[in-house]
Amino acid sequence: MTDLFWPGDERAGDLFTEDAWLAAMVAVEQAWLDALAGAGAAPASADLTGLAGPGDLPALARAAEGGGNPVIALVGLLRERADGPAAPWVHRGLTSQDVVDTALVLCARDTVDRVRGDLRGQVGALAALARAHRGTVMAGRTLTQHAVPTTFGLKAAGWLGGVLDAAGALDRLRFPVQVGGAAGTRSAAVDLLRARGAADPVAAASALVADTAHRLGLEAAPPWHTSRGTVTALGDALVACTDAWGRLAADTATLSRPEIAEVTEPAADGRGGSSTMPHKRNPVLSVLVRRAAVAAPPLASTLHLASALAVDERPDGAWHTEWATLRTLARRTATAASQTRELLAGLVVDADRMAATAARAREELTAEARAVAAFTGTEPAEGTPPPGAADALVDTVLDRADRFLETDS
Repeated sequence: MTDLFWPGDERAGDLFTEDAWLAAMVAVEQAWLDALAGAGAAPASADLTGLAGPGDLPALARAAEGGGNPVIALVGLLRERADGPAAPWVHRGLTSQDVVDTALVLCARDTVDRVRGDLRGQVGALAALARAHRGTVMAGRTLTQHAVPTTFGLKAAGWLGGVLDAAGALDRLRFPVQVGGAAGTRSAAVDLLRARGAADPVAAASALVADTAHRLGLEAAPPWHTSRGTVTALGDALVACTDAWGRLAADTATLSRPEIAEVTEPAADGRGGSSTMPHKRNPVLSVLVRRAAVAAPPLASTLHLASALAVDERPDGAWHTEWATLRTLARRTATAASQTRELLAGLVVDADRMAATAARAREELTAEARAVAAFTGTEPAEGTPPPGAADALVDTVLDRADRFLETDS
C-alpha cells in the first residue's frame, strides 16, 4: 500500500488495510461458526477461507452504504458461497458490531505487535547511545538558550525513558472479543442454544464467546458495545509512542542544524535532498516522525469524542467514526515506529563538535556553578564542571532498559 499524502506509508505494509480488515471480519465469522458447530448448535462448520477477498472490496464498499457497515453484504456473500448445511448458520447469533469491533481489535493487535518489535530495536539503539556517550559533555539548553553542561548520554537516556514509557502503555493494552448480539444481551445466541436443547443456554452462550475468543487469540469479555474504553486505550497507547518519538525527532532536527551540527541523521540514497538546492541534506526522518507526532493526538481525540457520544445500545455515527480514525492512527504509528528505529540505529554523534560548543559557551554554562559557589562560599571548579548526577541518572534508565530487553526477548 502506498499513500502520496503520507510519505513512508508503505512501511506499514498490509497493517489495517481494507484487505486486512476484510480478512479479519471473515476470521471472526469463521471462529464463531466453528464455535457454534463445536457446541452442537450448528449442524456443521464450513471453511470460509477465500470466500471473500480483495476482488470483492469494491462491491462490498458500495453495498456498505446501504446498511452503514460492510458486514451485511459480507454475510450475504459468505452464505451464498459457503458449501453444505453450515451456510445458513454463518453469522447466526452475531450482529454487525460484533464482527466490526472484533475485526478492528484483530487489526489493532497486529499493529501493536509490529510496533512492539520496532520499539525493542529503538530501546537497544538508545541504550547503546547512552552507554557510548555517557561521558560526552555537551551544552544543555533550556528555552533555546545555553543552560548548564549535560552529556549526550543523558539526553539519549531521556529519549530512552520516553520510549520505555510508550512500550509500557502498549503492554497494558487489552484485546477483547466483542460478542453481544443486537443490543449487547446475546439474546440471539441464547435463543439458538435454547432451541438446540442447552440445559443452561446463558452459560452455553458465555462458553461460545470464550471459545470464539480462544480461536482468535483474544480475551473473552462481556459485551462493550457502548463502552469504548478498548478503542480509546488503543488510541492513547499509540499516541504515547508518537509523543516519545516526536520528542527525540525534534531534538535530532534541532541538533542537526548547520549552526549546531552535533548530530546527523543516517545517510541513504535519495534522502534529504532538495528540488532546487543541491547543498541540502534535510533531516527527513526526523521531519516525518515529527509529522506523525503532530497528527496523532487529534486522531486519539476523535476516538475519545466518539466514546463520549456513544448512545443507546449502538451509537448512531460515533461508532462509525472510529473505524477509519483508528486505521489511520495505527498505520501512521507503525510508519513512524519504523522511521524512528532507522533514525536511531544510524544516528551520527559528533562528540568533538559538542565539546567545542561547550568550551565556547563556558561562561554561560558555568554561571549556575559560580552562583552556587558564591552562595556556599566555596571556589567554583576549574573548567567545565561535571554535569551533576548525569552518570547516575543514565544508569537508572539503562537498568530499566536492560530489564525490558530481558523480559521482552
